Amino acid sequence: MTTLTEADALDGLRDALGLLKDREQVAERLLASSAKHSFDPDKELDWDAPFEEGRWFWPPELVSLYDTPLWKRMSEDQRILLSRHEAAALASLGIWFEIILMQLLVRHIYDKAATSAHVRYALTEIEDECRHSKMFARLIEQGGTPWYPVSRAHQHLGRLFKTISTTPGSFTATLLGEEILDWMQRLTFPDERVQTLIRGVTRIHVVEEARHVRYAREELRRQMVTAPRWSQEFTRVTSGEFARVFSVAFVNPDVYTNVGLDRREALAQVQASGHRREIMQTGAKRLTDFLDDIGVLRGVGRRLWRSSGLLA
Repeated sequence: MTTLTEADALDGLRDALGLLKDREQVAERLLASSAKHSFDPDKELDWDAPFEEGRWFWPPELVSLYDTPLWKRMSEDQRILLSRHEAAALASLGIWFEIILMQLLVRHIYDKAATSAHVRYALTEIEDECRHSKMFARLIEQGGTPWYPVSRAHQHLGRLFKTISTTPGSFTATLLGEEILDWMQRLTFPDERVQTLIRGVTRIHVVEEARHVRYAREELRRQMVTAPRWSQEFTRVTSGEFARVFSVAFVNPDVYTNVGLDRREALAQVQASGHRREIMQTGAKRLTDFLDDIGVLRGVGRRLWRSSGLLA
């Protein structure tokens, strides 16, 4: 494959999805949307309202043990308690991921014109992610659950990834962290079985993350066309490995211990659950279809994605 400059790439060049879009025009539209549809969670949400009795903290079908033999033995109260802890664990995972994302965005714009719309939108997105991380932290505290950090091994892998990631690798990882949770949150915020505060948090996150996904998708398309061959191949492998890390980190095993379940039994049943496998693959499908179209899911990388359980 011939390596192309960005100017060449934008001069009528297509990928499998059509003509590449102008970077500045995309950013200008996203900046306009941000000006109209951004939220301050501290003011937007009623943090003083008590949680509603009998309501879930995450849709039951999205709870990791749903429809397993262990789930069928649990009382309704214990199931709701598990949803409370899993919501906290996902918020904790979201904070970890967003801190990584903010650092990757700063690296991306380091040597770009600060007056460009592309850089101004990246800074706007960083502002969004700061608010989201604070919102998730406040939600964890409000729920009376522990903070659920990722494992020490995953902390170190995240640090390594931030150090060695290429630009296309960074945007691929960005989409991996955003799109699966986004799919789940789109099911959560209109679900009246779920706590009002949880629905409010997920609504804000869905609205603002839609812009982040658009930014990352458009930039990743550009990168996969213009990046050198070695960078494209490296992106395929590292994205597959990050998918494996992310799929494991998605369920924090401490939640089972904290609701009185046998940790090993619970993990074994989650791993054997056809429902859970279908949920994760369905949540990832829009992303994996996109990555397949633009040439990320090839070779060793594709095999790694399959081993993660996110790709059927």
